[in-house]
Amino acid sequence: MTITRTGFLRLAGAATLALGLGAVPALAQEVTLRLHQFLPPQANVPKLVLDVWADKVEADSDGRIKVERYPSMQLGGTPPELMDQAIDGVADIVWTVVGYTPGRYPSTEVFELPFMMTNARAASSAYWQMFEKHMKDTEFKDVHILATWVHGPGLIHANKEVRTPSDMQGLKIRGGSRLANALLEKTGATPVGMPVPAIPEGLSKGVIDGATIPWEVTAALKVPELVNNHTEFTGNALYVLTFVLAMNKDKYESLPDDLKKVIDDNSGLEFSIFAGGTQADADGPAREAAVAAGNNIVTLNEEETQVWREAAQPVYDDWIADMESKGIDGQALIDEARALMDAYQE
Repeated sequence: MTITRTGFLRLAGAATLALGLGAVPALAQEVTLRLHQFLPPQANVPKLVLDVWADKVEADSDGRIKVERYPSMQLGGTPPELMDQAIDGVADIVWTVVGYTPGRYPSTEVFELPFMMTNARAASSAYWQMFEKHMKDTEFKDVHILATWVHGPGLIHANKEVRTPSDMQGLKIRGGSRLANALLEKTGATPVGMPVPAIPEGLSKGVIDGATIPWEVTAALKVPELVNNHTEFTGNALYVLTFVLAMNKDKYESLPDDLKKVIDDNSGLEFSIFAGGTQADADGPAREAAVAAGNNIVTLNEEETQVWREAAQPVYDDWIADMESKGIDGQALIDEARALMDAYQE
């Protein structure tokens, strides 16, 4: 099942709280939630996903919940610290890249394997279902997860044309996750770990020669102005990252039942699909901007993409062995994720 932006919004008219003329103490059930994340407010995820969620929660609660939005790490810390901020209550809600804490949430990595993702809606749906089955009471037991999703197809943006894995030899490339870095190593590139907001400075100063990110975030980061070459793949995506919208458990439990219901009604499977699909839908306009700028966009055909798939196979083998060492059946997770994505219907 998919949910459209219009369907998700369904915002009621502006809610008004009835206030007396005199000074009235705040009602105990009135709640402020601090939402913390790493992108600037004009970027697609804050603008098209997080603000939509926050506005909907505020409207559905008749104004009893206020969501304060803190972009660009305004509450302090660094992006890799966001999960702990949610767990510790530094922020009430965070949106973050799971891979910013490598190895901490290993089951989520099944969706980050190279050439695993079919489309963002199918993968986000499968991710939520597998989160509920495998991760909710294990890896994520210390936090209340509101949504799980992936972005659209990840691709390579570089200061030289890249067509084959050998073209990556010696390049310093930003990889967004542990498995993205593993893939880069297999091609002979040097993976450089850095959060998304650091990419523009890294490119402009020559710290990196390129980056692996989806199209949708390139405009906010001005990537097409910093590098002129972009490599796309036929079929499944080169890679994707997994995201979570996570809430402090004590904060959630402190809510009265009717406000918990507001949060619950705006969380889960449908919102996860909405978020992943909305993020992927933003790829198109960003790609068009790169075309308009005269950048070189290489789209590898099936045969050319197959060379990359073969180069990526050792990443699967290593991951399955790593999962086995943690007591996790990695191959079973791969098979389940693929089956759920194949079964997804728009």
